[in-house]
Parts: sequence; structure tokens; C-alpha cells
Amino acid sequence: MRIGEIAALVGVTPRAVRHYHQSGLLPEPPRRANGYREYGVRDAVLLARVRRLTELGLGLDEVRDVLAGDEGRGLVDVLEELARDLARQEAGIRARRERLGPLLAEARAGRLPADGPLSPELTALLSGLGELPDSPMAAKDRDILALLDVVVPDEERARLMELMRGASERAREVYPLLDALDGAAPDDPRVAEAARVLAACLPDELGVEIPSPEPGASGLSGASLSDALFADLAPAQSAAVHLAMRLVRERREENR
Repeated sequence: MRIGEIAALVGVTPRAVRHYHQSGLLPEPPRRANGYREYGVRDAVLLARVRRLTELGLGLDEVRDVLAGDEGRGLVDVLEELARDLARQEAGIRARRERLGPLLAEARAGRLPADGPLSPELTALLSGLGELPDSPMAAKDRDILALLDVVVPDEERARLMELMRGASERAREVYPLLDALDGAAPDDPRVAEAARVLAACLPDELGVEIPSPEPGASGLSGASLSDALFADLAPAQSAAVHLAMRLVRERREENR
């Protein structure tokens, strides 16, 4: 058989046969006087085995290990590893589908934010708040929530968003006060009033410590994350937020 014939017989392409030759999976057969390869039945059997192994999901290096095993004993180890890998992939896909389900439901109901997809926790939080007021500070608050949604570890996110829910219900009182501080000096008397109202909205657990992101998730440390959260605030707004967080810490200490 010539290369096109053996490829058609086994159900692969001639290009794949040549690739298997180059990879060392398929030995070069004898050649005819005219230089064409001459394949036999044993070549077809080996090629068919390579095809079956690759269809199982084995990489070429793994196929090579199987073919090099004595009487196929290496096949058990390779297939067991493949089974474990497929189980991990299956678990990962299942987890992704579980996260996708609530987001898809929100999208079908027209409640998925335009900057989604977001986590189910933040999606639920935002959908419960309804339409945000026409406020620059409200838009910044939304951006801060979206950033935290990405960088906060999964195990912390649900707790954080639940705390945010209670704070956000009263945030509408704070937005006008913080908007009014845009362009003001950090020592403006209105800073203290805005901080007092903001601190009253925050539970003791919130605003005290910003959870550190997962290692490698964003490259941000806790300090640089804090810098990122307040980077877009005007000086007086930033002063009010930091003062509010200090008031929350002091209140927490008093209540201990």
C-alpha cells in the first residue's frame, strides 16, 4: 500500500501519517525502487492503534510511552492517568456550569449588568439594588464592587457581598455627600460629615480589612489593591472614605 491507501484504510490523512513518522510513532517502511513508501498489514495495524490511542485523548508523547511498553503493560498506567485527568476536567466543567446557570437565568430575565458576567453573588447584590442613581460616586462604587468581585478569593466573596448588601441599601444617602466633595480640599468640613454618614452605613466587619487577592490572580498585594480601589477618588472623597473606615475600626473596638 502507498501512503494515501493506508491513510484511507485506517481513516487518517496522509499528512497525519507523515507526522507520525516524524514523531517516531510509526517506523518508516521499505521504499519501492521509485522512492515511494510501501506499507504492509503490520504498518496498518500499528497506525490503527495510534489512531485509537489519540482518539482517547492521549498526547503523542503518551502514545509513544504506550507503544514502547513491553506487551502493552504501560497502557494501564497511561489510561489510568488519562482517566484521572478526564475526571478533573469533568469536575471543572461541572463547576463552571454551576456558576453559569444563575448568570444565564439573570441574563434571560434581562437583569445581567452590561459589564457582566459577574459572580452570582455580585449579580444578586446588584439586581436587588435596582437602578442606581445618576451619581458619579455610584458609578465608582459599582466599579469598586466589580474589581473586588474579581480579586477577592472565592471563599471570601460570598461573605463580603453579603456585608455589601446591608451597606449598599443605605449607600444612596452617601452618594450625594461624596459627589459634593469632588474638587473640594481634603480639609473641607463636609469631609467629616460624609465620613460620619458613610461609617453609619458600614457594618463593623466591612471596611476594616480588604481581603488579599488569590496568589497570582491579579498580581496585587493588599496595599496595592487598596490603592487601586481609591485611585479614582478625588482627594476629599478619598479622605472621607478613609476617615469612615477609621471610624468603623474605632466603633468595632468600642463594641468589643
